[in-house]
Amino acid sequence: MAATTDRTRQRRDDVVTTVELDEYGPAVTVPLPDELGRALAASRIVEAAPDPYRPGGWRLRAGGKVGAVALRAPGHPPVTLRIAPKVPVSRLFFLIGYAADPRIHRDGEVSVAEQDELLPALAQGFERSLERALRQGVLQGYRHTEETASVVRGRIREAEQVKRHHGRAFPVEVAYDDYGTDIAENRLLRAATERLLTLPRVPDDVRRRLRHHRGRLLDAQPLTRGIRDLPQWRASRLNLRYQPALQLAETILRGSSVEHSAGPDGRLSIDGYLIDTHKIFEDFVCVALREALAEHGGHSALQARGVHLDEAGAVRMRPDLVWYADQGSPRAVADAKYKAEKPEGFPDADLYQMLAYCTALGLSDGHLVYARGYEPSATHRVRHAGIRIHQHALALERSPEQLLTAISTIARLMAEGADTTRPTQDTVRHRPRKA
Repeated sequence: MAATTDRTRQRRDDVVTTVELDEYGPAVTVPLPDELGRALAASRIVEAAPDPYRPGGWRLRAGGKVGAVALRAPGHPPVTLRIAPKVPVSRLFFLIGYAADPRIHRDGEVSVAEQDELLPALAQGFERSLERALRQGVLQGYRHTEETASVVRGRIREAEQVKRHHGRAFPVEVAYDDYGTDIAENRLLRAATERLLTLPRVPDDVRRRLRHHRGRLLDAQPLTRGIRDLPQWRASRLNLRYQPALQLAETILRGSSVEHSAGPDGRLSIDGYLIDTHKIFEDFVCVALREALAEHGGHSALQARGVHLDEAGAVRMRPDLVWYADQGSPRAVADAKYKAEKPEGFPDADLYQMLAYCTALGLSDGHLVYARGYEPSATHRVRHAGIRIHQHALALERSPEQLLTAISTIARLMAEGADTTRPTQDTVRHRPRKA
């Protein structure tokens, strides 16, 4: 039976107020109102189930989501649930930043070494990038607008005018380009700033500076709460100073924002911010491999399209990374796997998946990259197939330089193995888009 740990703080009424869990750590039993326990189980933020040996207790176990959430129910004190990553926050932040833009790491744009919690580190890193972005003033640019207006501005959208107004002169459907600060870049920065200001655990000094930055961005239109499709921006010389902040803004806005009501009457609420460490690791490995493989020629496709298991093309496959020669034939394939540490070692299912990738792509070598450093790298030769599957282990507690060196070693092995690969004609037919 799991017991309440010293990291769980309680009030005198024996109702827990703060629960601190470790990513993929052991289950912890805490006293929770049944309403909150059931809401937490339904949210799938953590594994939650009543403890059969302790009345009123709930067994909680964190998976691959890290961050903090607050649970509230009428008549009960609020409960704060914090999930700490199993790697140092500074290392996790490096993975996030590098996956968003490798230049953030190379240029030393962001440092959060003094923070030991995820959300404060993310807020501090974003604020520093935002301050650098706005140091030379708020960026201006042209924004294309299509709207219904009472006066003619720009050009008239004739097809929409006929379709919507059936020959009437007014109102008029117009399209024009407006120059100012209400552009996609500033909308993203304002939305990320406002999202951070609503979250707990943001340091007071960071919150104060974020409010100041928000005041400079008020001319940018706010985003609709819960919007899925973020404004699109394109990297250019003009927005170069904005780019580190924009990459972090997208990370913040695409994070797993937990905000909903539960229960039959909607009286229970769960609010917070979580990040999926599986996605962070997979994005980092793919981007880092793409950067390292660029030195060996060809091009890499992330979440490669146009790969099918069967000859009819009915069974689609999406390898994390496929490295192609310049003429379009596949040379190597890799998949990133963020797994919990288990004594039985690497899961067999991953081997079967990689075997299917190699068979469909006509490759003799496949590479699996795991987020762990406790098992040695292994190579398996598949019987009667002539296919080798390589399993690589990354120790995330290593320094950023050591991690990138390890990735470069994997890329070199992929390039060496590609020299012996002979793709079939079926695998040369498609020419996927570059990532």
